[in-house]
This record gives sequence, structure tokens and C-alpha cells, in this order.
Amino acid sequence: MPLTHGTQERAGFLDMQAEVGITKHPGGYPATDELLALCHIDTASRVLNVGCGIGVASTYLARKFGCRVVAIDRSPQMVSWSQQRAWEEGVAGHIDLVVADLLAMPFASDQFDIVFCESVLNFVGDKPRAIDECKRVTVPGGYVGINEMFWLSEAISAFEGQVSAILGTQQALLTKSGWQALWEASGLAEETAHIHPVDVSREVRDRIHWVGWRWIVRAWGRALRLYGTKPAVRNAIKEQFRFPIDVMSNMGYGVFVGRKPLSTF
Repeated sequence: MPLTHGTQERAGFLDMQAEVGITKHPGGYPATDELLALCHIDTASRVLNVGCGIGVASTYLARKFGCRVVAIDRSPQMVSWSQQRAWEEGVAGHIDLVVADLLAMPFASDQFDIVFCESVLNFVGDKPRAIDECKRVTVPGGYVGINEMFWLSEAISAFEGQVSAILGTQQALLTKSGWQALWEASGLAEETAHIHPVDVSREVRDRIHWVGWRWIVRAWGRALRLYGTKPAVRNAIKEQFRFPIDVMSNMGYGVFVGRKPLSTF
């Protein structure tokens, strides 16, 4: 667990989520459904979920669409939560879970019909390399999809430094046009970008629906225990509550999908 701010212990945003057993991406299930529809999930048989977190999307895929899912996360703890969720939802036999880094995935090229990640690339410094790695393991003609949050305006918010520090990103959040430019340079075909504003009240409802009440209650129980026993987690939780809510009006998220060309020639 990283130490920052001098000698004060502080768990990173992702470390704190892994400890507590909770995760989220903007848009909840509607965003995931939109992403999967654009990736033509109805024709896919083998899907890679990059940055699976506590396993909500991977279990949802296996349960709703019956496809074979490979799910990776760089955090062993998150992979453990995903395994628990898969067993609880009765789909463990349809999901292969692997501890792996997005920038060097342990898969041969041209393996998956769909490769998708939600709220992952904002935490990766080398975004072009991450997209290239997703393309590499996608079959020719298959789809790469991402869902990420960004600044809606080119005028960078006064809260940018605080938000980046809370999220623990390796660089400042991109703007909408920054993400669009990154996607246009991806080398994917049939590029699509659907842009959505962030609605705070809807995000709260989506978070509850996405994680599920049972998991939320258990996560908050763990958070309370960790708050009293682990200073690093306690400091991270305090920082989350200092998140400036009004900044959300300056933020949006995008569902980006592209198709890997059938030929590189």
C-alpha cells in the first residue's frame, strides 16, 4: 500500500476499494449495456473484461449472455472478490479470473471477440499503449470498448488537482476532446463515441444498483472496521468524503467502441 504526503499513511483510491470490496464506473448498468451493444455482444463467444474489480460486469455477462468471460485485474484482492461474487451468483464455471497488468497481458494475440474496460484507463499513464494491448488480444474484426470519465470543458476545472490526487491518477484527467483524439488515433475501424453528462443523483442510484445492496452493506461494514484499524485506509476514506460534489457538473463520461481491422495491410 503506497505511502504519500510525507510520513502520513494514505491508501490509494484503488487500494482502498480493494480493501473494502467495492467498485464503480460512470453510468452503471445502462452504460455497460450500451457498451456491450455497440460491441455486438450478441455475436461474441469469448470476452475479456479488463480491470474487473469486484466482478460485477463479468458475472453480469456470464449470467445474461452466457458467453465465456476472462476477467483480469492487477489487484489479487479484487480478483478474490470477483471469484467470491462469481460463486455467489452461480457463474464461476463461466469465468476465468487472472491477476494481470493491462500493459502486458498474458494472452496470445487475436484471442477475444470483445475486449472492454470501464473506469480503468484513467488510472493508466500510457493510454495509447493500453489501447494497443487491448487491440493486440482482440481477434481481427472484433471490438474494443471503453467507458471513461473526463472533463467536459477545455477550461480545466479549479478542482482538477484535488480530483487527480483523490483518484491517484498518474496524470491529470483528460478532457472530452482529449479522449476523442486518443480514440481517433487508436487505429481501430468504425470508431464510435457516445458522450454523456454526469448526473449526480442518477450516479448514486446507479452505484447502488451496480454494486447491489448486499455487497454495499458488507463493504461498509468492512470500511468501518478498517477505519478503526488501518490508518492508511482511514485517511483514504476521509479524502473520499472531501470530494467536491459540485465538480461533477464539469464532468462527463464517454462510451468508446472501435473494431479491430480485419487486415493490417
